[in-house]
Amino acid sequence: MPTKTAIEFGIGAVTLGAAAINPNWILEGKPEARNKFLFSSADGTATAWIWDCTAGKFNWFYDIDETVYLIEGSVVIKDHGGGVREVSAGETIFFPAGSSAEWTVPTYVRKFAILRTPLPRQVQFAKRVYHSLKRLVGRGSGGDKDAVPKMFQSS
Repeated sequence: MPTKTAIEFGIGAVTLGAAAINPNWILEGKPEARNKFLFSSADGTATAWIWDCTAGKFNWFYDIDETVYLIEGSVVIKDHGGGVREVSAGETIFFPAGSSAEWTVPTYVRKFAILRTPLPRQVQFAKRVYHSLKRLVGRGSGGDKDAVPKMFQSS
């Protein structure tokens, strides 16, 4: 399968479409959500989305990893451990697969989200073994630098 090498740019304004929240998850209000798919990784394990929502309170269940950057507005996130945190525009949140959270949107929130399907445990193990072997033979001995993409490393 050929790998895409062309850079993709968005075309104009992003128009979001209706993305109803599961009615069984809604706790208060009538939150209205919308989203727009932006891009997918070449291997199909990651996608990028824009999502927004009006005021309301609801549960959200994560079956894949989601990394969020709030573009506008704020949300109060309550995790199952009882921790509560208000998150505002400019902040990030990571929701691992299998987690859930209670979202309280006071007025409006807009986010950029990267959704990633975690690798199966056997593949994760094989990847760790591969990187360990690389370090042993001197081809991956950069320490923490190995975890940072080359484009972000200083010389």
